[in-house]
Amino acid sequence: MRLNLRRGMVRTVALAAAVSLPFAFTPPAGATTTGVSDALAGALSGTVKGKNVKKHLDKFQEIAAANGGTRAVGTPGYDASLAYVKDKLRQAGYQVSTTDVEYPLRWEEFSPSVLQQVTPEAKTYTNPADFVTVISSSPGDVTAQIQVVDAVIPVPGTPNTSTAGCEAADFAGFVPGRIALIQRGTCPFVDKATNAKAAGAAGVIFFNEGQPGRTEPFQFDIREWRFGFPIVFASTAVGLDLADTPGTTVHLKVDAKTTVGQTKNLIADSRWGKRDEIVMVGAHLDSVPEGPGINDNGSGSAAILETALRMAHLPTKNKVRFAWWGAEELGLVGSEQYVAGLSQAERDKIRLYLNFDMVASPNDVTFLYDGDDSDAEGAGPGPAGSAEIEKLLEKFYGKRGLSFKGTDFDGRSDYGPFIATGIPSGGIFTGAEGIKTAEEAATFGGTAGAAYDPCYHSACDGIGNINAAALDRNARAIGYSTAFYAYDLSTIPDRNATRSAAALKSAATFARASKGAAS
Repeated sequence: MRLNLRRGMVRTVALAAAVSLPFAFTPPAGATTTGVSDALAGALSGTVKGKNVKKHLDKFQEIAAANGGTRAVGTPGYDASLAYVKDKLRQAGYQVSTTDVEYPLRWEEFSPSVLQQVTPEAKTYTNPADFVTVISSSPGDVTAQIQVVDAVIPVPGTPNTSTAGCEAADFAGFVPGRIALIQRGTCPFVDKATNAKAAGAAGVIFFNEGQPGRTEPFQFDIREWRFGFPIVFASTAVGLDLADTPGTTVHLKVDAKTTVGQTKNLIADSRWGKRDEIVMVGAHLDSVPEGPGINDNGSGSAAILETALRMAHLPTKNKVRFAWWGAEELGLVGSEQYVAGLSQAERDKIRLYLNFDMVASPNDVTFLYDGDDSDAEGAGPGPAGSAEIEKLLEKFYGKRGLSFKGTDFDGRSDYGPFIATGIPSGGIFTGAEGIKTAEEAATFGGTAGAAYDPCYHSACDGIGNINAAALDRNARAIGYSTAFYAYDLSTIPDRNATRSAAALKSAATFARASKGAAS
């Protein structure tokens, strides 16, 4: 025991001495410290081992087993998981804090919603044939003029032609206090409602876009309960009827309530580093109610915890902030509320965000978030600096002869709120319910035609659902990328210099892609 402790102390002291070199050494003019940072990051990464990460996963499994088989937000299992991580970080000397998170426990509708045309003629629409209540709608009883928002009428022949309500500019000239009438199409409903709220709408009536198969109302969960006005979804026929006469007045009523729960995010700041140069690293801590969530996302949470512990005594150049998010499984709630609660000055201090969600899937592929959109799929590139994060991770795997593949910023994890505010992001993901292709199996091994994680969001996502080899190599990559940026941000654009309205507008497409039904 003493021998092992002494060896551990020697390694820690040696690494701490090594990482102090960038502060003591001033390179010649025109030289770069990137090589030094790479060497230091490589040394740190060698200390972040899968077998040690698994010890944290064993604890998460033990916590779940003692608390009904789950670590979901709002359960003792989540609270115990947070307490475990918090205790480890405090013992290691981190500045640990929590931020409050509100999340929806349940939404209840007490009576059928009402949609009536008051003028120019009295008409009552039928629920649910003509319209339905949008789940998570706020309550409200409003009589007001409607205002059509950038609808495509006559109805376009191709689905998702309409972009009505997708941009704030669509609400130019909108009169506050009116009810927004918004056509389905292109972007998530939650984006349309968010823009309507910003424009001062007193309610929202969505209507279906109008192509075959897209004419009738259907119920969906917009997964945002704080709009403060009633929201319904109507058929194309109702939407066109209401849009037909300017100045139409309607009565809109939703009798519902969302019961809100309280939980916390956990934040840990390194003792060293520039306070206005923050490298942020995050993973969601909660599981789904159905299981212990050891891969999703105990694996990411445990890997960044082990990285934090290994870096605890290293005098970093830049401040490192680790985050364990709550209520991700309810729609990125914890990370979104954290980012929303930051001032612009505080956001500008965060130079980049690294996200690690599911890094040990049993039938894994090493997916790296496609910061430069080189795959030309889905959402497009991340904010300036995201491409450089992807390249750094590619360098780590490539240098070790390991394969990797790009994956889209599809909005399904906690990078979403950071990208939406223009913060460059990247990270690692090893696959969820998607199916591994034959080409992927030839490159990465595993089983073609099977899910990357057959236990995704299931009770079987326990300690036996972890791919030990994937956990080890990806934990080392997490350690490498975190340590590299802790010493070297030279490839990441300064936030104050790069932030612009155009960049934020582009980034906003990522903001809530998983929070509401897509149009």
